[in-house]
Amino acid sequence: MTRFRPCIDLHAGQVKQIVGGTLDSSTAELKTNYVSEHAAGHFARLYRDNGLEGAHVIMLGPGNEDAAKEALGAWPGHLQVGGGINDQNAGAWMERGASKVIITSFLFPGGKFSQERLDAVLAALGGQKEHLVIDLSCRRRGDDKWFVAMNKWQTITDMEVNQETIKSLEPYCSEFLIHAADNEGLQKGVDEKLVENLAEWCSIPVTYAGGGRNLDDLELVKRLSKGKVDLTIGSALDCFGGTGVKFDTCVEWNARQEG
Repeated sequence: MTRFRPCIDLHAGQVKQIVGGTLDSSTAELKTNYVSEHAAGHFARLYRDNGLEGAHVIMLGPGNEDAAKEALGAWPGHLQVGGGINDQNAGAWMERGASKVIITSFLFPGGKFSQERLDAVLAALGGQKEHLVIDLSCRRRGDDKWFVAMNKWQTITDMEVNQETIKSLEPYCSEFLIHAADNEGLQKGVDEKLVENLAEWCSIPVTYAGGGRNLDDLELVKRLSKGKVDLTIGSALDCFGGTGVKFDTCVEWNARQEG
């Protein structure tokens, strides 16, 4: 059953919506769609009050730990947290109230996948894969090929996102989070082929993010994936300054799916 999943993207301690492809170390290149006047805890309470499970809190670079802690404190046990997670701090974030930790860059030292690092993170979580989300955020390369992108989506790794990769990683995690970084923050629509493929490849829950604009995109993802892929909408939401769709409308859409 496809669901709308919300997010809290943190940059420099603030809740922001950012054009994903510009998220590098140079602030001159950073393109921001929205900077909220509300703290992270405000959005955590908003999601709590509307019963929206499975939201992800992403720390985009340094200076976001306090904001992430605030969000987790507002709704402990119900928010996933990612950004800078590794085997040394994964357990601590669970203790701070995360429902799951999300991991990407740590798994790719030098841009190459490390099974040893994945094993280390899982061990830090007591071997409980239900607490681990693997983020395979990716960038398109050529026709219908996607490669995992790390370091704020700027570094392309050696891992292609395909059926073989998905099947090899599924035993180690409870779900996948996959940002289509080339679509992120642009509100120009989802990567339809990637959504279709994820539905075919994944046998565990998977959330797609990137380009979601409106209610029609929720319906599109539901149809393309036969209800197997969830969709995160960020920049288009009215609570993030967008005009594409109202937050309350997405909440109502979820309720209809469950009804």
